[in-house]
Amino acid sequence: MKRESRRQRLVAEINITPFTDVILVLLVIFMIATPLISQTSLKIRLPEAKSGQPLEAPKKTQVYVLIMKDGSTYIDKDQVTKRELRSKIDAIHRNNADMSVVIHSDSQTPFKDVVSVLDVLNELGVNRLSIGTISEKDINK
Repeated sequence: MKRESRRQRLVAEINITPFTDVILVLLVIFMIATPLISQTSLKIRLPEAKSGQPLEAPKKTQVYVLIMKDGSTYIDKDQVTKRELRSKIDAIHRNNADMSVVIHSDSQTPFKDVVSVLDVLNELGVNRLSIGTISEKDINK
């Protein structure tokens, strides 16, 4: 009688299915949470205006300039100095002359800080300018 010797192979494969599931769940969580974090990162209290009008549909190039009450300036949630403000707005304006700028200034911001931003925009030839306010309707809600 012949004796057959069978060697059993050791299975050394790694099952990556659970790992892939965890990575995909984390990706979905970060995709949902990231916009929420950036939207709430800068708190600004807009001044009140009786005649405030809602902004028309966003243009292709619409830049938001935020001026905080401590005088710091932001372009679309990125803090910039006055020199960086000038260079970034100039670069965007060169690529799209039809751009519009929306200034959101805290109600406690010194007027000289707002004027300095307006001065930069005027020197660069930005013609489409809006100033963000909150209407009385929104206050009473």
